[in-house]
Amino acid sequence: MQYLAKNQGTSVNLFTDWEFHGSRQATKGARITPGQTFTDEWGLGQALPLKKDQSILAQLGGVGYDQWQVSANGGTISNPVPGGPLLLPARLLPYYSVHAAGVQANFLLPKENFIAYFKYYWEYSAAARPIGNTLAVGVSWTLRIPKSSTSP
Repeated sequence: MQYLAKNQGTSVNLFTDWEFHGSRQATKGARITPGQTFTDEWGLGQALPLKKDQSILAQLGGVGYDQWQVSANGGTISNPVPGGPLLLPARLLPYYSVHAAGVQANFLLPKENFIAYFKYYWEYSAAARPIGNTLAVGVSWTLRIPKSSTSP
C-alpha cells in the first residue's frame, strides 16, 4: 500500500497473484488440470475522520480486479456432443478472462482494532465464463493479548 498524501489519508493499492492448479477428477472419468491464471486487484481510497480525535474513521474508494488464464488446460474433459468420443483434450477449451470495478466502504475503530467493510464489484467484461457481480461484507476484530512481562 502506498499513501498519496502526507496525512496518510489517501491510499493506492495493487496486489498481484499467479495461480498454479493441480489435477482434479471431473465427470464421466475425465481428469482436468486448469490452466494457470494471473490476477491483479487494485484500489484507491480516502480515509475520513468521523471524530476529530480520529477514533472513528470511514474509508471510501474505488476497487477492481482483472484475471486472465495464461496457460492451456491439461487432461481430458467429457464430450457434451452425443455419439462423439467420450473424452476430449482439455486444451481445446478457450482461455478465460474477467474484469471488474466497484466500490468499497470501510468503518474503522482503530483503538478497538475493529473494521467493518462493504465491497461491491460489477464485472463489465468476461470471456469464456459467465459474467456477474460480487458482494462482500465482513468484519475484523483483533483481540489484544498482553505480552507477559519477564522478570530479570
